Amino acid sequence: MTGSRILVTLTLLAALASVTACGRKAGLDTPYEAAVQARKDAEKAKQPLPPEPEKPVRDKKFILDPLI
Repeated sequence: MTGSRILVTLTLLAALASVTACGRKAGLDTPYEAAVQARKDAEKAKQPLPPEPEKPVRDKKFILDPLI
């Protein structure tokens, strides 16, 4: 019984370790920056252009920002 629990625990730990390694190692893009980049990529690939993104009015502070 304890052998199977150890195996299950190790399997779960391995799964958690592999999931935490996923992602892109770079700065985060704002939605505006992502829309501008998507427009540039579509223009470069000669595909229909997405709508022109609107510039954000201002950066609003959020209560949880210091935690990030």
